[in-house]
Formats: sequence, C-alpha cells, structure tokens
Amino acid sequence: MTRIVRLQLKQIVAVIGLVSAAACAPSKPITDERLWTDDFEIRVSSEPLPPRAQEPTMYAIYVRDKKTREPIVNGEGRIFATNSDRHSTWNGFTYGPEVGTYHSRLKFITAGEWALGVQFRRDSTHALQQSLDGRQMVRPATPLGSDTSK
Repeated sequence: MTRIVRLQLKQIVAVIGLVSAAACAPSKPITDERLWTDDFEIRVSSEPLPPRAQEPTMYAIYVRDKKTREPIVNGEGRIFATNSDRHSTWNGFTYGPEVGTYHSRLKFITAGEWALGVQFRRDSTHALQQSLDGRQMVRPATPLGSDTSK
C-alpha cells in the first residue's frame, strides 16, 4: 500500500513541477500601442517592431466599442505620426479580413521618437474621433547593401 502511495505522490510532485515551470516561463511581451477616444478602444501593432526609417511599416489596428467591447465593423479612419522636427506621415485604413481589424502602412522619413495617433469613426454619418497621441520609436534606416533579413 505504501508503494502505491509513494508512486502517486511522485506523480503529483512531477505534475506540480511541470505546472510551476510553465507558469514561470517567459510570456510574450505586450507590444501593442493602446489608444482611446470617447467611444473607441484602439489597439495598434506594427510589423516590424520597432519600425525602421525609410522602410514601409505595416500596421494592424483593432477597434472596439468602449462600452460594449464589440468590434467595430466597416468603420473609417486613418493613422498619422509626427516627429519633433514636424515631419508628418499618414495613411487611411483598409478593413479586414479579421473582424474589427483595419490595416495601414506608414513610411517614416527619419529615425527617432514619433507621436502616433489615430482618427476613427463608425461610418460617414458620425464625426471623426481622435485618440491622444502614443509614442513610437523608429530605428535608423538599414544601410544600403545590408542584409535586411536579420
């Protein structure tokens, strides 16, 4: 009987060890920029992260209603950025294919810190709502002749 209890105890200890090891494993860091307007919760992610100057950066923008937490379908908006030298870049949204997700592309002229914002509305009958600016660090451009796959 004690042999069975010892075996079960070893199994329980092994399971606890696996669970605690999984809990301590590094989790994927949250890299999304989170922005809000009066009616919307907006999550912005970019590829690559951080972006590089003079190279296209693809953005995925996920928009939800602030009160109901439902994704906003077929809305209209744009993403824009301005740096301390007052250089600006902006582009409109393209909807889909994921529910509540919009896509856009920006190309930053210079490296450094950029103020990033979003304007969005449910449809053309509603007013545009602007988020407070977030911050986006932009790395220097890849030197000519360098391997960009790194």
